[in-house]
Amino acid sequence: MSEPTEPIVSVVIPTYNHAEFLREALASVVNQTEQHWEALVINNFSDDHTESVIASFSDTRIKLVNFRNQGVIAASRNVGIREARGDFVAFLDSDDRWAPEKLRTCIQHLQSGPDLVCHSERWFGDGIAEKIVYYGPQSRGTFDSLLYQGNALSTSAVVVRREHLLSCSAFSEDPEIVTAEDYDLWLRLAQRGTRISFIDEVLGEFRLHANSQSRGIERNFSAEVAVLGRCYASLPAPDSAEQSRRARRLAIAHYTAGRNFQKVGAHTPAAKHLLRAIRIYPWLPKPWIALALNLTHNLKHQP
Repeated sequence: MSEPTEPIVSVVIPTYNHAEFLREALASVVNQTEQHWEALVINNFSDDHTESVIASFSDTRIKLVNFRNQGVIAASRNVGIREARGDFVAFLDSDDRWAPEKLRTCIQHLQSGPDLVCHSERWFGDGIAEKIVYYGPQSRGTFDSLLYQGNALSTSAVVVRREHLLSCSAFSEDPEIVTAEDYDLWLRLAQRGTRISFIDEVLGEFRLHANSQSRGIERNFSAEVAVLGRCYASLPAPDSAEQSRRARRLAIAHYTAGRNFQKVGAHTPAAKHLLRAIRIYPWLPKPWIALALNLTHNLKHQP
């Protein structure tokens, strides 16, 4: 198929040493029912056969950009955003993949009014139980909800108007918030009035990796807390009610970290985070339940 003069949507794909996963990701783009796209593969100088995988598609709509991101994936995504020619930008991590109708469905929704859409996903991975994740509901797309209830969007499931990304300088490249830079962006977009909508269709697949490390969970927790601190700094000084809301939000972050530690079998750091959540905001029931599960596990495995 000949390349359109101007693509409708630019697909930004950061990658590093994911050649075979990238092959699947690019195939899912090439097989889209909406064919007016360009794909910008931002390659962090992979030392596998990434470049030969890209060349194997022989598709002029797929463009390779070699860029050293110094471990900050946001920098790679920002290169793609700057190079993009489409009115819309879609993000696809190189180990994820899309359903054929993903772009057409998302663009149709965007053309009806929203500025950003996020669809549902199937989570999958070797040795990991598959599940369907529905983002939203619609009420979760507001700044207030994203701030106080947590992230409700997935990067590989998002398509957004490029002008909105440019208006807020796109992703932060601050190393302090690596792993939570997407959450930071959604918050800033929502705070600026970006209209966020959710699509209750499974239009993509998000790959989970079984080798999640405790260090990564702790890093993500710290990054999330840093994002919250930045957001709070842009708001008026808190009264007592606001302080309570912020305490509850911090407890949610500790609870999430605790549950993630439990999932990888790290029950000692899990207990630390769950106890911290309870101390900060004891009225949240989930940390109590998770802590009870943690204690049950420890009792079962006593020598």
